[in-house]
Amino acid sequence: MAIAPILSWEGLGLIQGSGWLFRDLDLHIAPRDRLALIGRNGAGKTTLLKLIAGQIEADRGKRSIQPGTKIVTLEQDPFFTGYDTLLDFAIAGDDAPPRHEVEAIADQLGIDLSRDASSASGGERRRAALCRALASDPDLLLLDEPTNHLDLAAIEWLESWLQRYTGAFIVISHDRTFLTRLTRATLWLDRGGLRRKEVGFGGYDAWEEQVYAEEARAADKLDAKLKIEAHWLERGVTARRKRNQGRLEKLWEMRAQRAAMLAPQGSAKLAVAADDTKTKSVIVAEHVTKRFGAGDNLRTVIKDFNLRVQRGDRIGVVGANGSGKTTLLKILTGEMEPDEGTITLAKTLQGTVIDQQRSLLSPEKRLRDVLAEGGDWIDVRGVRKHVQGYLKDFLFDPGLVDAKVGTLSGGERSRLLLAREFARKSNLLVLDEPTNDLDLETLDLLQEVIADYEGTVLIVSHDRDFLDRTVNVTLGLDGSGHIDVIAGGYADWEAKRRKRTAPAKVAKTTNERAAPPPPPPAKTKLSYKDQRDYDLLPARIEELEAAIARDEQALADPDLYARDPRKFAALTAAIEKARGEKEAAEERWLELAEQVEG
Repeated sequence: MAIAPILSWEGLGLIQGSGWLFRDLDLHIAPRDRLALIGRNGAGKTTLLKLIAGQIEADRGKRSIQPGTKIVTLEQDPFFTGYDTLLDFAIAGDDAPPRHEVEAIADQLGIDLSRDASSASGGERRRAALCRALASDPDLLLLDEPTNHLDLAAIEWLESWLQRYTGAFIVISHDRTFLTRLTRATLWLDRGGLRRKEVGFGGYDAWEEQVYAEEARAADKLDAKLKIEAHWLERGVTARRKRNQGRLEKLWEMRAQRAAMLAPQGSAKLAVAADDTKTKSVIVAEHVTKRFGAGDNLRTVIKDFNLRVQRGDRIGVVGANGSGKTTLLKILTGEMEPDEGTITLAKTLQGTVIDQQRSLLSPEKRLRDVLAEGGDWIDVRGVRKHVQGYLKDFLFDPGLVDAKVGTLSGGERSRLLLAREFARKSNLLVLDEPTNDLDLETLDLLQEVIADYEGTVLIVSHDRDFLDRTVNVTLGLDGSGHIDVIAGGYADWEAKRRKRTAPAKVAKTTNERAAPPPPPPAKTKLSYKDQRDYDLLPARIEELEAAIARDEQALADPDLYARDPRKFAALTAAIEKARGEKEAAEERWLELAEQVEG
């Protein structure tokens, strides 16, 4: 029997500027939907979330919501003005969450809610907003870039919370790993229309390619052939994926070479400036130590660190907020001096730093003002190029050349900043959280640029998939001053970290066995069948999760649909069936758990 939706939009339409942003959209959200909302920057994803939440009015369509349904939104940039502390923000309003629930989540996220709201960092504000949203116990949770400003530990905690969450959620995110692990269906906002596919984000790339391939075939039979084919060629989905596969193979080769050196002794095609550094080593760190504070407050953030950065290396820097990532970056680029040890930089090193400066782009300036100082031509690393052509390289409509920055979405501003910075000649790129607010297409573009860059790249990021696709060496900071130097990406560092902590877990288990366990709490007696379900369902749920993840990984193969459409259809059906069985198993186990808890 079909489950009644908790919220629906029928015939939804919204006018923005001189035309329709989207029109005739139909959307139905079931009680336990886990939906990824995908679309290019400027397609209207955030606006659609506001329409779902009832925060803005549509120009057309009917919104229906089940009585009593509670909707909570985690916005990209929560409004903190007027609140003295982060706690004041988290428990404000007529429908505020219980203070004890907010504080319990804050303990899990490791945030002090007594912090002054005006001086809190972006990460602290985002965690406070998370505390407020999650403690509100919503039926429908709308998440707009929830991982922005969060470190890896907080992201993993949020993933765990959402896996246990029994309501519905819709998430906008650039974090592929986050989306793949959590979502069961995908909403794709594209050219004013909305498509839905009952497959999680792990199958999105293959679905997207399938849709565009079908459009290209249909174009052969329609008068609109040229229009659709122009769009197809602009996107270049298949060609880009093939190029990226080649780049990944090259990256794996680089990792293998770096692993040998580190072993046991201790959519748009952009031309990027060549590195004229003659020496092979461009940055050499020897016995570097850095401390902050004094007396009892003295803290060592980097301790006896050694690294030789080779020309062409792509270095990823990961770690929790406050572990010293920015400090390490500043020392490696010569911006900060170490307390002990030495840093040697190649004499010809010429760097470009790209960080989160989009707020510094004046909203009144035109795009041509930002890129070409108001003219028609831009100097792109010594090559003169027309500004409209350069905009197209970065996936902008060339007709936007005279649009004001203030009319762009947050992601489009980030893309504009990338376009400005990549025009500068350099042989060292320093990227500080470059993926925030970028859509998936722009992330693909950024990966291409980094792969084709002939210089050296330093990247600070919490985006696990992005690091796995771009870097050949990972520097992992644990906050104690020790820094792991790993050949590979985030997954390689995580594997080493887990291996290192495994013995401690074994020892802890042994100690726990030595002492008698505390007496179990009294339980409600279940029938034989109920007790059997209660005992066996957790393992079955894990099996289903593993099967779904395995099939989604197979479905993510960009060539699968063209090579074997029957297998593509079979995998899609298997995923849908497994998700239905998993959801039923979770609901059954939760019912039994409630009985056990009385």
